[in-house]
Amino acid sequence: MGKFQGVLLVSDFDNTLVYTEEVLLGGGSLPPLSRENRRALEYFTAQGGLFSVATGRALPSFAPIAPTLPMNGPTVLFNGAAIYDFARGEYLCTAFLPDSIRRDLHAVELAFPSLAAEIYHDGSQIHTLHPNDLTRNHVAVNEAEELLENKAAGKATTSSCCPAFVSMVRKHFPELMAFVSTTVSPMVAVERYIRSQPWARDFEVVRSGKFFLEITAKGATKGAMTQKLASLLGIRAENVCCVGDEANDLTMLASAGHAFAPANAIEAVRRAPGVELLPDCREDALAALIDRLDGLYA
Repeated sequence: MGKFQGVLLVSDFDNTLVYTEEVLLGGGSLPPLSRENRRALEYFTAQGGLFSVATGRALPSFAPIAPTLPMNGPTVLFNGAAIYDFARGEYLCTAFLPDSIRRDLHAVELAFPSLAAEIYHDGSQIHTLHPNDLTRNHVAVNEAEELLENKAAGKATTSSCCPAFVSMVRKHFPELMAFVSTTVSPMVAVERYIRSQPWARDFEVVRSGKFFLEITAKGATKGAMTQKLASLLGIRAENVCCVGDEANDLTMLASAGHAFAPANAIEAVRRAPGVELLPDCREDALAALIDRLDGLYA
């Protein structure tokens, strides 16, 4: 028996285990798991620990990634709507949306005709409604061009700006903030609209990034499904260790025996009760976490 026998470590994937922000914004191939994180995770599992990932990604999105990670436990997918065992090739638990979501999302579609939506199911496909023909890096380029044109004309940008672009201007070019729009982004508007609807209380609605708004069945959260995973594996609640960086990780961190967040996490996660801060994801946060567990379970 190793020192981590009976310990479950559950990590978010994007921008926690692997830094993927640049790929999400500009496209390209996902970077591999860092050498230090891999070494630490292999040590953790060799010492009897169980390592799993809890991600908002759907099965077809995460399936190519799973074999590249030193996981020895089932995976929480769809932002907490399912547990999938890649070793057995089957779902262990699901909590999918009810049929009423078709009617409710149709109302959202009518209110926001240009809204793009990705619809996940338990098969191998992701259906897209009104796919966008602009990648997020194109959005940033277009907004930069609009800002420069308006500054030259002495007027403010009136269209909405994406949060990443506003943050970049505020950090690096604060003198240009007077020319940046204060109009809320389309994603903020969509979120406000959905939360204002009576049917929203029947679902989980949470942001999983600057550009992603997730809707899952009531109770289908990373936190609830991580607890279910621990129960299936026979892990005591105090020995469940979780790490994440976004709002959709908060339920998982709140239910963990030991909660961690990388330095690049959003403020709400960094300030969440009981969360211990780690180095940035790009500085091998998981390796630092396991180093701390090494002392905790000495």
